[in-house]
Amino acid sequence: MKNKFLLLALAALPLSVFAQKKISIIPSVGYGFRTGSLPSNLSGQEESYLKGLKSGINFDIGAYYKLNDVIGLGAKYNIYSASSSGNFIGYTPDGQPVSIALSTDDTITFIGPAFLYSNFNENTKHKLYYDMAIGVISYKSKTDNVLFSGSNLGLAATIGYMYEITPSISIGPQVGYTGGTLVKAKINGEQFDLPEDQKEALHRLTVSAGVTIRL
Repeated sequence: MKNKFLLLALAALPLSVFAQKKISIIPSVGYGFRTGSLPSNLSGQEESYLKGLKSGINFDIGAYYKLNDVIGLGAKYNIYSASSSGNFIGYTPDGQPVSIALSTDDTITFIGPAFLYSNFNENTKHKLYYDMAIGVISYKSKTDNVLFSGSNLGLAATIGYMYEITPSISIGPQVGYTGGTLVKAKINGEQFDLPEDQKEALHRLTVSAGVTIRL
């Protein structure tokens, strides 16, 4: 008899209880734009070279477990890549001008625990979410055989709109921010403190297209 009552009670529960999805994975790809200002004493050629490193490809992914209808906890990772190349005039020891070809590859990564606020469980096709993470931001800039690198505390946040294609898949645009500042760095493994006016600002804004996968 108890078994019959249990079966009746289960049958009366809304199907949404069983269909509720607890895990959200949100990958995205787009463009990032570094917001730090360039030094004021650059030549036109140097300024053009460095401007090539101020925008690049941005990939971001977050994975979250929903604690309730609107809040989730998880982790966030992103990576920004940019490159620039150019020819500069240098001089030999006897004062003869020579052309020097340079190329630089920049990479900024972030990883850390994250918080998610969303309406993913609401009965609507229009989904909104906000996430924020605090973690480690790392920078690598390689120019020929010289590697400049460093890490510090960083922050990353995203606001996104998603349109539900299926109960498990949504797509849409998002904007984001990742930031931090290097106060120490390494050149080819040798660490040093950066002067106050030469600290490396790693702040950037991003515009991306993303997918939400709910499991």
